[in-house]
Amino acid sequence: MFIYIHCVFRIQDLTWTTHQEKYVYKPWITRRSFHSSILSRAKQPFLLADIGEGIREVEIIQWFVQPGSVVEEFDRICEVQSDKAAVEITSRYAGMISKLHYQLNGVATVGAPLVDIETADEYVDGQNTPVAENVKVPESIPNTKPVETPLVENRSRDPGVLSLATPAVRRLLFENNLEVTEIKGTGKNQRVLKEDIIRFLTEKKDTTGNPSQPVLSVDPNNQGTPLTDTQKVMFLAMTHSLAIPQLGYKDEVDLTLTNTYRQALNKSISDHPGRHPFTKISHLPILLKSLSLALTQFPIMNASITTSDQGRLNQVVYKTSHNIGLAMDTPQGLKVPNIKDVQDKNLFEIASELHRLVSLGKKNELSASDLTGATITLSNSGTFGGTYANPMVFPSELAIVALGKIQTLPRLENGKIVAKQVMPISWAADHRLIDGATMARFSNQWKHWVENPAIFTSMLK
Repeated sequence: MFIYIHCVFRIQDLTWTTHQEKYVYKPWITRRSFHSSILSRAKQPFLLADIGEGIREVEIIQWFVQPGSVVEEFDRICEVQSDKAAVEITSRYAGMISKLHYQLNGVATVGAPLVDIETADEYVDGQNTPVAENVKVPESIPNTKPVETPLVENRSRDPGVLSLATPAVRRLLFENNLEVTEIKGTGKNQRVLKEDIIRFLTEKKDTTGNPSQPVLSVDPNNQGTPLTDTQKVMFLAMTHSLAIPQLGYKDEVDLTLTNTYRQALNKSISDHPGRHPFTKISHLPILLKSLSLALTQFPIMNASITTSDQGRLNQVVYKTSHNIGLAMDTPQGLKVPNIKDVQDKNLFEIASELHRLVSLGKKNELSASDLTGATITLSNSGTFGGTYANPMVFPSELAIVALGKIQTLPRLENGKIVAKQVMPISWAADHRLIDGATMARFSNQWKHWVENPAIFTSMLK
């Protein structure tokens, strides 16, 4: 009679011996077909997948799990903020969270582990982990502790408490090597304020006569506020843009004939009320469609580049879709949605999509799809005034143009001074790939079609 004892006696350890006509127990041999429960759980490092747009780093803005949480496939793990939009990350595995690799507001790198998940089987990324064959099993397993990988933030701070602190408070805590739990907060719900830290350090100095760290001179009247999600996006995008050598190019466009063309379009719209979701058309649909025509002749301006970790150029990616971004001022701050496939749309379809994006932007309802995938960007900063600007190229694009305020100015034509409707334009391009001559030719082609709507219309399909 055999008694099955967990992890000690196993059926696969019994082999048939013909000479003795009985089963013989061989304790040092294991087989593939069975294994003990010690091997039945696998720790899976859940890696941050590539979310596109050339994004290499994201900020953890919300955790939906903690160590010990049980998750199923497609359950939410965390929410991350890239330089484009906020995205929720879901689990590929079912199991128990054993470790978070980042604190709240930590910066995670694409391809690095986000969390460790203990799964209920021995499959890792779809591959069966084999059980060793003919391996000698020791009588006892040494009681060794696993080596823990430190979190990005090595300080033992309580994330639930620290997340309530303002950036200025967190900076003071870090620079003075303090824990937020050491200080008694006097703010709302016992929140720690800058004044509390200064008082704590002053009392510590009075007691010891030698503070461990120098105290920053902080004006207690100043108030710090956390960045909004929109400000975080802009901060990350512009920080990455600083690494790009920017080529500037400025010119002006004569909109006199374009205005006449636009007035004819608006008359057609007013003659057919209810046909379109808008009541009049602005210059933007004409500028966007003519820009798309110019991109057809200069595909390099609609491309992007991929680089290695060392910053070396890997390849140029030419994009067939003209997804033109529009820098938009919304109640939440700067947003850059984009109109997809402008090359396939007519003027009224572009105007309808523009109307939709503006309406969603006012209600803070722009989707992640609306905010990602742009191939070139247009900023209509002239709406608020000003002539020329210095726009910054987005890391996933090669060019951006800023439109200045349209003004009636005197210009010389056929020896006579005449009034013209003039719009300043300011280009910025990635000088790693775009040279000055290419930038000038592309801008001149776009300008030619904008200034001559009859020729522009003949190019439309």
